[in-house]
Amino acid sequence: MTDFFEKISSASERLKDVVNKTPVMQSSTLNKRLNANIYFKCENFQKMGAFKFRGAYNAISQLTDEQKQKGIIAYSSGNHAQAVALVCQMLDISATIVMPNNAPKIKQQATEGYGAKVVVFDPIQTTREQVAEKENKDNQLTLIKPFDNENVISGQGTVAFELIDEINDLDMMLAPCGGGGLLSGTAIATKGKLPDCKVIGIEPEMADDATKSFYTGKLHSNPNPLTIADGTRTTSMGDITFPLVREYVDEMKTVSEEAIMEAVRFFYYRMKIVVEPSGALGLAALLSGVVEAKGNVGVIVSGGNIDGEVMGDILNGR
Repeated sequence: MTDFFEKISSASERLKDVVNKTPVMQSSTLNKRLNANIYFKCENFQKMGAFKFRGAYNAISQLTDEQKQKGIIAYSSGNHAQAVALVCQMLDISATIVMPNNAPKIKQQATEGYGAKVVVFDPIQTTREQVAEKENKDNQLTLIKPFDNENVISGQGTVAFELIDEINDLDMMLAPCGGGGLLSGTAIATKGKLPDCKVIGIEPEMADDATKSFYTGKLHSNPNPLTIADGTRTTSMGDITFPLVREYVDEMKTVSEEAIMEAVRFFYYRMKIVVEPSGALGLAALLSGVVEAKGNVGVIVSGGNIDGEVMGDILNGR
């Protein structure tokens, strides 16, 4: 762990003058209800609206001048796409982003708005890897994977670094899990700073490949899960993230679609903040009782990029 922990420390220094130091928020209503102190690390206030900016900047900024000159390619259902596009705009690098046609419109539009070339594909007909390979057939573009990249993981781990530096006495840390980049980075950062803090990964019931993989020791996949938490629609964890999650995470839990939507509503109505379904997984686990809150609990709120139409449906209980 020492090497990865040091990479997260280095990433924290690299990013400190670039990222938004996002707020840590609480709800007295929630604390009383759960009889615990819940600290939300709100990455919905990060640049481009999600934690993904951290990993993208940490990875892309370390590329060689030649790689930067030739350009970047990435694939994502949304937040990594926006993050790569924004970082490339900031560093004057060309970006090609492969996105599924069921990605939230707000995420596709933002990615295009940052100046990236967006290639849309049908996930039922092909895979994002195949489309990216076709777009990069001469191998001139550098692929920045959304989670299975050590520099991306290290960047994501800086979220937990910031939270622990501010709230140094945590008994539990909850983080959402899609491909495992945020979760593995969170777990390594947390165990390095607070060895006795319990780290729990949260996943939708309808996209539970990481949970199955965690408990069986074999990598499971779940292509095109229909969960509302679009940030977790990855087919499976990666070759790097899978062993890291198994080694440093204490438990994996899953939550229902209704629990996810209830958490989005709580954030909106009680805390007055916009959180996308993927970002609400930790709160969903606490509100539904899937995780019993004890003592001081850190919760990573991963992002706030949600289509207005989807948000309206959730708030109206549709």
